[in-house]
Amino acid sequence: MTENILNAVQDDAVVQLAYNLVVDGEEIESEVLEYLHGHQNIIPGLENALTGLEVGDSKEVLVLAEDAYGEFDPEAVVLVTRKSFPPDFDIRLGEPMHLRDANGHVFTGVATALTDENVELDLNHPMAGKDLQFTVTILGIRPATEQEIQNGGLSHACEGCGEGCSDGCCG
Repeated sequence: MTENILNAVQDDAVVQLAYNLVVDGEEIESEVLEYLHGHQNIIPGLENALTGLEVGDSKEVLVLAEDAYGEFDPEAVVLVTRKSFPPDFDIRLGEPMHLRDANGHVFTGVATALTDENVELDLNHPMAGKDLQFTVTILGIRPATEQEIQNGGLSHACEGCGEGCSDGCCG
């Protein structure tokens, strides 16, 4: 049986790439990433810029804030009472915290100000309002499996979710 090989990044292709991310002149990340192209698994500005690249191609990509994590939304900075937190909850200024609302939804917030009565939380993504400068190199491209296409992403073992997923998919 002949393996189906793709020559260029396109929808329903699994793409492996190496990237460096620079924000405000500072390198933030240098990683290897594998994702399903065309299914909104990475920020839109980067995904669009990768379409058509071939294995071995390198590219500098500037992704403006609106095509990355969006503009900073001042309405996403909220004031909550300290009573909303469990008594033993450690609130640290400037550090991301995983929080759960009354409906059980988990989200991330950063405490930006504290008083005896209140906590100011910034619910914006940490990269909101920032332009992102990527240097990318395409390392590999393969056709996605039917299961990956149906799932809209790659299946990974449940290493980090801690939920004990039985089907190998964190949800």
